[in-house]
Amino acid sequence: MLFAITLHYLRPEQEVQAQLESHKTWLADNIRQGRILFAGPLLGGTGGFILAYAEQEAEIQQMIAADPFAIHQLAGFNTQVMTAAIRAESFPHMWAQQAKVI
Repeated sequence: MLFAITLHYLRPEQEVQAQLESHKTWLADNIRQGRILFAGPLLGGTGGFILAYAEQEAEIQQMIAADPFAIHQLAGFNTQVMTAAIRAESFPHMWAQQAKVI
């Protein structure tokens, strides 16, 4: 399943910046493990967006719980589960197997 995760900062920018490198390390680790497909900041500096993949939502919740932004209560996380119905041919089949290729 694919998970659209939106982060919204709860603390001042200075506190978020203090944990940014450890958050980036967490992102990179999860990308290497195949859980995060892509991630980046939202325009305006209010938070970020992550597209993730897992078999079960519990895996995503465990992943989020290990994020320094969650540990230090710097960001709130809104997780939406989605099923891909259509996909670009270049989007990896393994992450959207049931999606029709356009």
